[in-house]
Amino acid sequence: MKRGIVAYGVYLPYWRLARQSIADALEMPASRGMRSVASYDQDTTTMAVEAGRVTLMAAPEGESPTELVLATAEPAYFDKTNAVAVHAALGLKRSCAAFDMNGALRSGSAALRYAARAEGPALAVLSDLRSGLAGSVDEREGGDGAAAFLFASGTDVIAEEVGYASATTEFLDRWRLPGEAASHLWEERFGEHMYLPLAEEAIAAALKQAGVTAGDIDHLVVTGSHTRAVRAVQRSIWLRAGALVDDLTGAIGNTGTAHQGMVLASALDAAAPGALILAVSLADGAEATVLHVADAILAYRGRQHPSNTVAAQIAAGRTDLTYARFLTWKDQLRREPPRRPDPTPPAAPPAARHESWKFGFTASRCEVCGTRLVPPGRVCIACGATDQMTEERLAGVPGVVATYTVDRLAFTPNPPMVVAVIDFDGGGRFRCELTDVDPQMVAIGDRVEMTFRRVSTSQGIHNYFWKARPIRGKE
Repeated sequence: MKRGIVAYGVYLPYWRLARQSIADALEMPASRGMRSVASYDQDTTTMAVEAGRVTLMAAPEGESPTELVLATAEPAYFDKTNAVAVHAALGLKRSCAAFDMNGALRSGSAALRYAARAEGPALAVLSDLRSGLAGSVDEREGGDGAAAFLFASGTDVIAEEVGYASATTEFLDRWRLPGEAASHLWEERFGEHMYLPLAEEAIAAALKQAGVTAGDIDHLVVTGSHTRAVRAVQRSIWLRAGALVDDLTGAIGNTGTAHQGMVLASALDAAAPGALILAVSLADGAEATVLHVADAILAYRGRQHPSNTVAAQIAAGRTDLTYARFLTWKDQLRREPPRRPDPTPPAAPPAARHESWKFGFTASRCEVCGTRLVPPGRVCIACGATDQMTEERLAGVPGVVATYTVDRLAFTPNPPMVVAVIDFDGGGRFRCELTDVDPQMVAIGDRVEMTFRRVSTSQGIHNYFWKARPIRGKE
């Protein structure tokens, strides 16, 4: 029975920063294009959750991961496994193992290899935040985002690996010491000189294993943080016209660990049944994978919402983010803190007791009268029935804004704060913060959906919970 990708999805943050804004602020030469920017309440864990949600919503019925692996070069925690928060927010079974692969851009390739070869259904999530010093190439050309791929066996496989090869050697072209905020880069010509022969070696071996030639490839994906090496590899392969897949760096920047998944998802969005995809990733070596797209891709597109494609998410981004706000969110511009005590960090005992609510956003419905309780409770507020409740996950349930307020006094890195009362479809009312929203455009009756965010960080502890955001183009 063949094994391969049965579902995939990406998450691109709502915000975009025009590179020209950086050039104008720092009096640098003109620059074109955009980069994606994670909001102040996002990190690699929250973006991983969003990419995982998109993937699992389009997965074949009953296909639940038995393993989850998260890859990132910018983990929210060290020592603590970040994948367990993703596991909880996705509502996965306790028997589903969760692991991290952190610290290097090549971790993304490792996560995909692990999931592709696991015994049961396995979810690989690649997530990254990319930044650098003000005016640096990394700041200008980087981007934030996440991609996820669910691997399993059976007739629902939409893309199957038919060839793979790797080439590895030790050399130094990009590195960052523990505790440093920005990467160091070696001279570009040196990196190109090292990467090109490694890529050619891996590509030749992968094509041979697949029994095809470069001329048979329908879609070529080449990604890596070394722009000059990526372009050199693209030029070195003879391809049929139109086979080169846009690497998306002009529209969203390079999303680091997540980028190979991001561009592969873009290729899958457009690939026809029977197409061959050659995916090449450059990071401390080269990985080359040949994928055969199966007929099941057509049924998958019927399950995938059009607003979740890569192109749709790129088009939905808001492009008026200022450079000053970007620097504030990236902790590059030190702003005066709020004149009030730090937020109280979450305590371990209550956090564990309320895990299904805090991470999974699970409500309860009374089995006697049918009332939905948000947050969940033991006693029904309508009929008084006690301990007669059924859990219901609300993370994917949309709602409407019943009322709202724009608070210009509460501290937020993205003022003013918008707080709304949400009425969920099927019952239940909840007060929460709105995010990714224009305060001037909020109105009673707006349709919203829930999104997993980092509410605050206090004493080194991240407090994750759910906020609401406007539904854009999904209904």
